[in-house]
Parts: sequence; C-alpha cells; structure tokens
Amino acid sequence: MNTMTYRGYVGKFEYDPEAEIFHGDVLELTDVITFQGRSIDELKQALADSVEDYLEFCAEQGKEPQRPYSGRFNVRIAPELHQRIASRAAADGKSLNAWVAEALGKVAADQHTR
Repeated sequence: MNTMTYRGYVGKFEYDPEAEIFHGDVLELTDVITFQGRSIDELKQALADSVEDYLEFCAEQGKEPQRPYSGRFNVRIAPELHQRIASRAAADGKSLNAWVAEALGKVAADQHTR
C-alpha cells in the first residue's frame, strides 16, 4: 500500500494508468478526504490542500475535526490488575507498555478473524 502523511493524517493512494493520475483518500476517518495529482509532488500538495480544506470546513461549521489516532491512550484499571500485569510483563522481560500493546494486538487479531 502506498501512503503519505500530512499533519498526522495518512493518505493511501494508487495510480490509475488509464487516467494517468494518482488518486487517494485519508485512512481511519469516517469523514471523507480525497486527493489526486498527476505526479507525486502534485499528490503531496493535493493531500495537504485537502486536509487544510477539511480543517477549515470543520472550523466554519463549528465541528470538531476527526483526528488521526496518536497511538496513545490512558486506561484506568484496578490497582490489583495493574500489579498483576506489571508482574507478568516483568516476568516476560518486557515493559508494561510493550506487554499491554502485545496483549491488545492479540485480542484485536482474534476479533478480526471471527
């Protein structure tokens, strides 16, 4: 998959040889942001312009724009659970963050295959 990023927004693109143009859309949003260009430089500029247009439109509408995921989130859990998973992570030779990320990845993969 071909991707490029602007202000944290990741655009996926492909080339249409019949139309001789690159076209793409921004990933991970329910709002639709598309872009196109005849060269990679045009495509990069089109992504930037489309994201800026989206942000301006949201501001004009008084709507909070959807933001790309940062990869960080806070979870509040019981202290006893925190202690148990920290102990498991240490026993596995991993940081708590790495252990939790791996565990969540396994759950997400299991859910995806159902």
